[in-house]
Amino acid sequence: MIITGKIARLETASFENVELEIKGNTIVRIDPTSSVSNQYILPGFIDAHVHIESSMLLPSEFARMAVVHGTVGTVSDPHEIANVLGNQGVHYMIENGKKVPFHFAFGAPSCVPATAFETAGSEIGLEELEKLLQSKDIIYLAEMMNWPGVLNQDPLVMKKLNLAKKYGKPIDGHAPGLMGEQALKYINAGISTDHECFTRQEAAFKLQQGMKVIIREGSAARNFEALIDLANQYPDQMMFCSDDKHPDSLEEGHINTLIKRGLKKGIDLFSLLKMASKNPIEHYGMAVGQLKIGDSADFTIVESLESLNIHKTYIKGELVAEKGESLISRVSSKIINRFEAAPIDEVDLKIPAKGEKIKVIQVIDKQLITESREVEASIVQNFIEASPEEDILKIAVINRYQPAVPALGFIRGFGIKQGAIASSVAHDCHNIIAVGSDDFAITQAINMIIEQKGGLAAWTSQNQKIIPLEIGGLMTRVDGYEISQKYTELDQMVKKMGSPLTAPFMSLSFMALLVIPSLKLSDKGLFDGQNFTFTPLNY
Repeated sequence: MIITGKIARLETASFENVELEIKGNTIVRIDPTSSVSNQYILPGFIDAHVHIESSMLLPSEFARMAVVHGTVGTVSDPHEIANVLGNQGVHYMIENGKKVPFHFAFGAPSCVPATAFETAGSEIGLEELEKLLQSKDIIYLAEMMNWPGVLNQDPLVMKKLNLAKKYGKPIDGHAPGLMGEQALKYINAGISTDHECFTRQEAAFKLQQGMKVIIREGSAARNFEALIDLANQYPDQMMFCSDDKHPDSLEEGHINTLIKRGLKKGIDLFSLLKMASKNPIEHYGMAVGQLKIGDSADFTIVESLESLNIHKTYIKGELVAEKGESLISRVSSKIINRFEAAPIDEVDLKIPAKGEKIKVIQVIDKQLITESREVEASIVQNFIEASPEEDILKIAVINRYQPAVPALGFIRGFGIKQGAIASSVAHDCHNIIAVGSDDFAITQAINMIIEQKGGLAAWTSQNQKIIPLEIGGLMTRVDGYEISQKYTELDQMVKKMGSPLTAPFMSLSFMALLVIPSLKLSDKGLFDGQNFTFTPLNY
């Protein structure tokens, strides 16, 4: 196969008219040509940190949608399904990903469970972790979220880091807000990246210490605007990622949209291409081609550098997308799950009043961090109630791995006036999480999830919708574009219920993420993420 076009030469930051020859899956010849072509050959794009599970899609379905946008590979942390099913879940992701032409670079989850303050479905200990790191299918140690363990040199944490070093595999970081001596200690432990920077100051400090900073722009957490101008100074140390991306936003675009936005900010195209391809490929040692002779034929073609609209995508010499259509065939996969929660009653959500004050989780749109608020409790017949008129809703997290009593709290920012939403996607242990205006609505939404053994649900007295997630309570085997449409309808329903949030279900999923400050809720209780300890709700 011969392709003629203007090829992007990242080493010289220039374009050259060439004739490119592919045999099998390999580029065998790149020769200059006098022929003038109207198309540009760019290296394929890489999402440098993503939890495929958060798209609700299998890896094979994620790939089908991503290639349309010029993505040829992902650095994928299967942390979510590992918290549900351990190494079985990790291998499930790897095997499914092998069924399609796409470069999945999977990591070994470092924190399963993420903390001791919540209930997970499984655990990956040192023996299981070493087995993963010995595998050629595992290329890195996934994000070390237990930054207090690193700083305090917790013996188990240090053994995990040393295992990655033993097998020569890079270590991903997760250290939101960490600065100064603490950040230095974290970096010096051998941790080489961070995708959690939410201020320019934090990212600049970590870059100055030699860390790689990954700009995250997902469905909920969005740090592009705060960090992108650093690309002018540190183009060789930065990458792009989505971290968590719902199917509707994946259908709209992927890493290609960040390149477009970077161009509008005045960032050099070749710096952006490095961040989108060369940097993650080289940092993680991915088997992805970089438009050189002998490389795997992985690239994308655009017809205009102004619009940067993807015309074609090739992976391993195969045309996988053309003119907005995916050419990857769907594949079959079996169902695996762990879901033992029992239906709850409305009485399980009652909170007896012990004082006049309550702590409230304050949601911040487009961020994973939350704030802690103190407000007057709304007490009715000695029980604390939600106050939808003041946007103080009740939040519940219930262990899905065995019958249990819900942990309860209050939250502001979801804006629901009447009804409730619930999900079995609740980082990191993926217990059931729900937010609603009253106990009856919350009970109904939770029981919808339990009946389906996983999913996303919204309930009002007039309308009920659910997207079943039969695989680990996290993913579905349904076509990605169909799920995108169903998710869009569900999202619109929640916004009609009053939510002002950009991505209500994505935001909901992070309200149980204890390793991100400052106030969260696990199945065991209200948690102070600043001091890493439980904290009283009512006083």
